[in-house]
Amino acid sequence: MKPLTQTELKQFADDWYSKLDVHAPMVEILPLLADEELKMTFPEGPAYGYKGFEEWYQRVIRIFFDEVHTVKEVTPTTSGEIVDVNVVVQWEASMWKPPAAKSERINCFAYQRWQVKRSTETEKPIIVGYIVDEIEYKEGSARL
Repeated sequence: MKPLTQTELKQFADDWYSKLDVHAPMVEILPLLADEELKMTFPEGPAYGYKGFEEWYQRVIRIFFDEVHTVKEVTPTTSGEIVDVNVVVQWEASMWKPPAAKSERINCFAYQRWQVKRSTETEKPIIVGYIVDEIEYKEGSARL
C-alpha cells in the first residue's frame, strides 16, 4: 500500500473538520476512524473505538454550535504504515450553558497529535490516535 502524502493528510484534516462543523451524521464520520485500535484523548478525557467516539460526539454536538474549524498546520513527523501528524486548528464555537440568558463564544487554537494510516478496506486515511495536547484561548474567549 502506498504511503500517505502531505496533500492527502491536509485534505483529510480539512474534510474531518468540515464534518465536525456541520455536525455530520455518524455514518459520514465513522469511515474516517479506525475502530478497535482507536484511542482519542480530548480535554474531557479519553474515548476508545467507535463507541467511545460516538458517546463524545453526541455530547459535544449538543453543547457547541456555529462551529468553524480552520486548519492552520498539518505536519507529518514520521512516515510508515502509521504516520504521526502535528495538527494545529483554530476553533470557534458558540456554547450555551443553561440557564444563561446568552450563549458564549470560544475562540482558540488547538494543538493536536494524530496517528493516521491508510485503511486496508478503502485505501483512504483513517485516524488511529488523536490527542489534544493544548488549547490556547484567544483574548476574550469563553473557556471550556
